[in-house]
Amino acid sequence: MVKSSKELTFPQGNKRIKCKDGFSMSVQASRRNYCEPRINNAVEYSKVEVGFPSAEESLLNPYMDGSIMGPKAAVYGYVPSHVVVLVCAKHGGVIEGDLPPGIPFIKANQ
Repeated sequence: MVKSSKELTFPQGNKRIKCKDGFSMSVQASRRNYCEPRINNAVEYSKVEVGFPSAEESLLNPYMDGSIMGPKAAVYGYVPSHVVVLVCAKHGGVIEGDLPPGIPFIKANQ
């Protein structure tokens, strides 16, 4: 069975999150990412993929893929959504970027 072009396309990735203190990270969720559910366009994701944080973040360390390149060059799979919220809050809130559906957006006080 041939898949339709709609089934073969991936959603555009989320814009990298930047926090008030300068910390940044990529937070993605789709059928090609390490997330739950592992589908495109879910109404809500309970776990997401975090990648390439601008600094080592202890809250993310348990989810690191074991990269020998170090924590800033690593992908962190199946990170619970509440951990992403805690990371954003710890770094002063989000000043720009996008989060997958189901993750509360903690906006920084300007």
